[in-house]
Amino acid sequence: MEIEEAATRCKAVVERIERLPLSKIRSSCKSTLLRLANSELSFLSRLALSASSSFSCNVGYIEAITHILEQPYITGVSRVCKPIHLSPKTGRTREVGVTSEAAHIDIVCSFHRQPTWFIVSSRNPKYISWDSSGKNKGLKVRVEQIICAAQTSQALMPTAIVLFFANGLDMEIRGKLFKDFGFRELKSDFSHFEFAFVDGLEDDWINVVANSYQSACTLIIGIDKSPSVCRSIDYMMGLSPTGADKEFTGKDNVLTCGFSFNSLIMEMKDWPLDAKDMPSHGQVNLSRDEDLINFDTTALIAIVSGISNGAAKKLLATPENELRQRFKNSTEFVISQALSEIRSPMLAEVSHVLSGKRGIACESVHSEFMELVLMCGGPNEQIRADQLVKRLKLKSEWPSVYNLRRIVPDSPSARLRCLPSTRKLALKNKVTFGTGDYWGAPTLTANMGFARAVSQTGMPLFAIEHRPRALVGD
Repeated sequence: MEIEEAATRCKAVVERIERLPLSKIRSSCKSTLLRLANSELSFLSRLALSASSSFSCNVGYIEAITHILEQPYITGVSRVCKPIHLSPKTGRTREVGVTSEAAHIDIVCSFHRQPTWFIVSSRNPKYISWDSSGKNKGLKVRVEQIICAAQTSQALMPTAIVLFFANGLDMEIRGKLFKDFGFRELKSDFSHFEFAFVDGLEDDWINVVANSYQSACTLIIGIDKSPSVCRSIDYMMGLSPTGADKEFTGKDNVLTCGFSFNSLIMEMKDWPLDAKDMPSHGQVNLSRDEDLINFDTTALIAIVSGISNGAAKKLLATPENELRQRFKNSTEFVISQALSEIRSPMLAEVSHVLSGKRGIACESVHSEFMELVLMCGGPNEQIRADQLVKRLKLKSEWPSVYNLRRIVPDSPSARLRCLPSTRKLALKNKVTFGTGDYWGAPTLTANMGFARAVSQTGMPLFAIEHRPRALVGD
C-alpha cells in the first residue's frame, strides 16, 4: 500500500509539472523534471512486482521542487537539478576544504526578481548531519561548496541562496547555519500545501492528494552585498506568511458572490458573535445537541467553485484547445462537472441539507481549503471562500499574531482513531470525518470511498454525498 500511495503521488506530481507554464520555466527544465518523475514511477512499478517489503524513493524531493516552482514569486526558471561546476582557478575551493568539482543546485531562477539558487531537501531531519561521516559529506561541507560555486560563478552568479528543508531542520543545525554562514530565516509567502485531484478509490472520481509543508524550514543568505540587493533580501525576510489566516476581500470586495451562493449562506445558521461566551483557553464550546454539518475539503471547494456559481456555460463555450491549455489532464474532469452542473445545479442540491444548520470544519480542513483557494482560486472563488469560512468559524475574532478566528480543533472520535491507517482509511480523512463523528455531525463530502471503507469495517458513519466541483480560476 505504501508503494501504491507513492505511485499515486508520483502520477500527481507529473500532472503538476506538465501544468507549469513555459512563461515561468524553460521547456528543457520541464523535461528534466518529467524525466526524473517518470523514472521514479517506473522504479515504483517494478518495485510493486517484487517481494520487497521496504523501499526508499525520491517522490518527496520531486514534490518539494515542484511546490517551489508553483509559487507566484518564482519566475525565469533556467536550470533544474543540475550541477554548477567550480572554477579550478579559484583558491576558494581549497580554502573551505571542498574537494568536489561541482555543486548540485536544484533550482536556478528569479525570486522576487532577484537571481536566486534554491537547494531543496525532503530528508527526515534526524538524518541530516552537520559534519562529514563516511560517504556522507555532511551539510556543512555541502553549504561551503554551494557558496563557493555562487561566489565564483559568473554567468549564473546569484544574489541569494535559499535552503528549503521540506520536512524541517534540527534546531542545533539551524543555529550553526545562522552562526557559521550568516543564514537567516525567510518568512516567505510560500504556500504550505500542494495538492492535486486524482482518480478516487473504487467508483469515485475525485480525491485530493495533498502534502503539508507547515513544518518546512526556509533559510536565505545574500551573496551580492550591494545595498539594493540587501534591501531586496530584507524585504523578502519581512514578508508575512500567507495561507490559512488569509481573507480574500479583493478590490473593495466589488466582485459579487452570486445569488445561489448568497442564498445558501443566508439559509445557514450563523454562530453567535457575543465575545463573552468565548472560553479563555481558545477551544470551541459546542454541544452535540446542536444541529451541525461537518464540511470536508471537497464540500467547501464545491460550494465556492465557479462551476457551481455560474461559470459552467462559459467553460463549455470555451474552445477545447484553450481548455486543454488551461486545465491540461484535468480537462475532461472539468467538462464533466460543467455538464453535470447544467443538468442539475449543485448548490440547489445541497441547500436543503444546509438550511437551518450550523457549519463546522476542523482545523486541518480549514487550513487545506484556504491554501487550495489561494493557489488555484480566481477572485470570485476567493471572495466566496472568505464568506463561507466566516459562516463556519465559530464566535468572533480573538487576539493572536495572525488574528485568526476560533475554529474547531482536530478532534477525531475514539472509534475512528482506533481504525488502522491504510490506503482506503487515510489518516487525514480519519481526522476530518472523525471530528464530525465526535460532535455528532454528518460530514458533507464527495469522498464516499472513505465512508464505504469505514462501513466495511462494520462501523456506521453518517456522511452526506454531494457531486464534486473543482476550482477553475473564476
